[in-house]
Amino acid sequence: MQLSQILVPGRILVDPEGSSVVDKPTALRALAKLLAGSVGVAEEELEVLLADRERLQSTGIGDSVAIPHASVDGSGSQMGALLLCPRGIEFQAIDAAPVTIVFGVVGPRRSTGEHLKALACISRLLRNPTTRAELLTSVDAAEAFAHVIAEEATVRIT
Repeated sequence: MQLSQILVPGRILVDPEGSSVVDKPTALRALAKLLAGSVGVAEEELEVLLADRERLQSTGIGDSVAIPHASVDGSGSQMGALLLCPRGIEFQAIDAAPVTIVFGVVGPRRSTGEHLKALACISRLLRNPTTRAELLTSVDAAEAFAHVIAEEATVRIT
């Protein structure tokens, strides 16, 4: 799996001033808005699913990264959305640091294996501090997407 198969520029939000994504609830709301149409689920329902997953345990994995995810009945395949928040937001991450990169994934309930592969690909992509820094300096969604494509070309993240 390539992340460029589940992510498109239209599902990337770059928020350099921190005016759109101010905390975890607005991040989950933004992810739901970006993903809802692609997975065939209402924004409100998807937001609840993402929030329910967060209540189990924060998806803030450290290094200023969070990977909120959910499974839904309506989705035909894995879909991703990316929020870039250079000012950082509180996310109750495992390292207690603010989160600057939020990569959401939603997929079909019946595709647990593919869902886990998508999460692993995202984790490998964002493991590299240079990649994280480049993403956070993106001026728009197209530039952020180009960084993802470039990293896929140089590092095996499938």
